[in-house]
Amino acid sequence: MGASNIPDLQFTPIEVIQERASTLRKTFLEHKTRDVEFRLKQLRKLYWAVKDNEEKIVEALAQDLGRPRFESEVAESGWVQNDIVFVSRNLHKWMKEEKAEDIDLSFKLMNPKIRKDPLGCVLVIGAFNFPFQLTLGPVIGAIAAGNTVVIKPSENAPKCAVVIQQIVEASLDPSCYTVIQGGVPEVQALLAGKWDKIFFTGGATVGRIIAKAAAPNLTPVVLELGGINPAIITKTANPRLVARRMLWGKHLNAGQICTSQNYLLVDRAILPAVIEEFKKAYKEFYPQGAKASPDYSRIINEGAFQKLKTMIDNSKGKILMGGTMDEKDLFIEPTLVQVDSPDDSLIIQESFGPLIPILPVDNLDEAVNIANGIQSTPLGVYPFGNKADTEKILALTRSGGAAVNDAALHIPTLAFGGVGESGYGAYRGRASFDAFVHRRPITTSPSWLEAILAIRYPPYAGKLSKLKATSTLAPDFDRNGDKIRFGWLRMFLTLGGGTAKAGAGRAAVVAVGE
Repeated sequence: MGASNIPDLQFTPIEVIQERASTLRKTFLEHKTRDVEFRLKQLRKLYWAVKDNEEKIVEALAQDLGRPRFESEVAESGWVQNDIVFVSRNLHKWMKEEKAEDIDLSFKLMNPKIRKDPLGCVLVIGAFNFPFQLTLGPVIGAIAAGNTVVIKPSENAPKCAVVIQQIVEASLDPSCYTVIQGGVPEVQALLAGKWDKIFFTGGATVGRIIAKAAAPNLTPVVLELGGINPAIITKTANPRLVARRMLWGKHLNAGQICTSQNYLLVDRAILPAVIEEFKKAYKEFYPQGAKASPDYSRIINEGAFQKLKTMIDNSKGKILMGGTMDEKDLFIEPTLVQVDSPDDSLIIQESFGPLIPILPVDNLDEAVNIANGIQSTPLGVYPFGNKADTEKILALTRSGGAAVNDAALHIPTLAFGGVGESGYGAYRGRASFDAFVHRRPITTSPSWLEAILAIRYPPYAGKLSKLKATSTLAPDFDRNGDKIRFGWLRMFLTLGGGTAKAGAGRAAVVAVGE
């Protein structure tokens, strides 16, 4: 496919960035995006714009990443279309006001409920590795939630950035949604503005910059970052499944995926079998080698290529499979390396490429200790083995998510997010909607409650003891922290308070601010 089919990326003039953002803030305050039918119409139009531009999406991904059509349609255009349909089908349900649950009986008189309000004007900064999924995915949630959105695609995938802009401008209301193109100066200009939320997908270094820029305005941020993700292979694991699934995790987009494993901790008892199965799987996936395969992507740019090459050059490990490179073609072969230390360069850094370091361990406890000793909370953990072993791994480790006996797998509509170094906040499916709304608690105090509520008004003389007698919750535990037997019966008889009249007293203090 020729480069002429997609124009070159043009950066947005810095002087117009704040003007564009101001237009979107003004639109939000005019309440244009609050109507659910308006939101649905925007989502539906976006669906068809993605559908109509499927060939351009394939072409852009091929030019930027060497991405095969199969991965482009499954993990990009198809993913986005399915996301839109899922959100559209559920939006009315998600937007409904919720009755407040798990509250004292007395407060039910005030009809407490939760309303889902849009946050306002939000900024979405996308990533290069899955540019359509990781840029338009959060945008879908922001639209569904009723926000206006400034969209900043990654300049590192320039052809994809152009197509994203074409899709947005062909389908969405320009007074509510706009695309800003550029690099560091343009992002800095965006971060200088005030936002109601910032959503960023990328690395931890830039994530810290985003969070620091958001802090002065107390802007909430969702950070979807990477992680040094471990796969823990116990002696009860199936070596063939380990090899095929782990190789797939590093084959997809040439390993440029934040959820893929960074290293494998393999029990020595099955180490030879695992290595042999990797070699078999590689020959099965790439009969003519990865470089000649139409199903294998390329590294995004020279900088990323050099980083991966340096990691291999600095490693003291032994290459067991692969290892060939071609800088001109930005090609790095899936490379299996056996290392002998958790301090090896291939383990302590996130590779974000097709490198597969294996560190042998003596037992499961050693593997868990090594994984927990890496100073980075991973985005994903991948335990392989029987139920007892994998449950132990899940119980003793932390991560944003986990896939048992699999690699890099995540259900598209399941909430997805990191923890610690791998980020905070979540999106996808219902979580994409929730990420961009404020759950606004609302109470309504009817006038007939005034006789009861009057206890909160001054003068206070003689009221405190009466209020405490009727509004103090009775504990169902003693001073040692032990549960009191039949405490539930006492709570029931007093309606959760000190006496049977607790209801009225509890309601009276609501406006005092407990």
